[in-house]
Amino acid sequence: MAGDRFAERVRGIEISGIRKMFEGAGEDAINLGLGQPDFPTPVHVREAAKEAIDRGMTGYTMNSGIPELREAVCEKFRRENDLSYSPEQVIVTAGASEALHIMMQALVERGDRVLIADPGFVSYAALATLAGGRAEGLSLDASLHLDVEAAKERMDGARLLVLNTPANPTGMVESEESVKALVEYAEDKGVTVVSDEVYEHFTYGKPHVSAARFGEDVVTLNATSKTYSMTGWRLGYMAAPDAVVEECIKVHQYCQACATSISQSAALAALTGDQAPVAAMREEYRARRDLLCSGLADMGLKFPTPEGAFYAFVPMGRDLFARIVEKGVIIVPGSAFGTCAPDYARISYAASQDDLRRALARIAEAVLEG
Repeated sequence: MAGDRFAERVRGIEISGIRKMFEGAGEDAINLGLGQPDFPTPVHVREAAKEAIDRGMTGYTMNSGIPELREAVCEKFRRENDLSYSPEQVIVTAGASEALHIMMQALVERGDRVLIADPGFVSYAALATLAGGRAEGLSLDASLHLDVEAAKERMDGARLLVLNTPANPTGMVESEESVKALVEYAEDKGVTVVSDEVYEHFTYGKPHVSAARFGEDVVTLNATSKTYSMTGWRLGYMAAPDAVVEECIKVHQYCQACATSISQSAALAALTGDQAPVAAMREEYRARRDLLCSGLADMGLKFPTPEGAFYAFVPMGRDLFARIVEKGVIIVPGSAFGTCAPDYARISYAASQDDLRRALARIAEAVLEG
């Protein structure tokens, strides 16, 4: 088909660099590229899904999600984040990815500036582009945190500021002072803050702080994907002021109708049931982080210790990156996350300790060959 038959908004974005690395992996490859928890979904969550099928809960639900789940989301926000939302201010989505998409479609006009961290999660810039907006990268400081003063300087005239903490790909957690300063300044400038909090439960000594504690014009995004090892269930949720929800639900109802009914029943069990599996995963990720970071440090690689999520963002030359991939360790180049960190790589430790040890041995070989 002739190239001019395709929409420019789609032609202007690239296939995710993460997916390119994942789908090009060989059979013997050790995959440290995907943010894919390797834990099973908790038993009580799986059982709830089976029961939902047996009860015939396989039809459409309300566009915004089943009432019980939206109520559970509100209770979760109250209990864990000190946020007050009503069920009418919640939309259950097909993962946080859909929440991001419908939010961008509802809030971004052609040419609007969308401020995102650079390096930052790959979807932000692409979804801003699909909405007709213009993504602009915000620089990080030497410790891979957002440079708050530099971000303020870019705020005038922007439409959205996307905050992601704990952050992908850097693994950094923004302080309460930084989040508060950014949200309050954005509110003064008429900039809506979008707070992506999908890694909130995976922090290692530095607490997560929700942006909506400090302002009214904030859209909070989250999902069961990482917290409960439910990536394939595709169940996320967003909470926002009434006016934002009213516009976002229009996009949601036409592109998705509703999140999967069975996944909604599973998510209800996840949010209201035993939280011990989440704590166990967090402690295992902490052990994996320490294993990976100490191993890389022993090779002479220097980088800030991740404070959250399950990624290390490591400076390395492109030659070393290529040698590591040749050894069969799949990692993601910094260029997949923006323009400011081409000589970095994201290494995921959402893999078993055995796989991490095998990967470290291969990486050590690549370092020695340099």
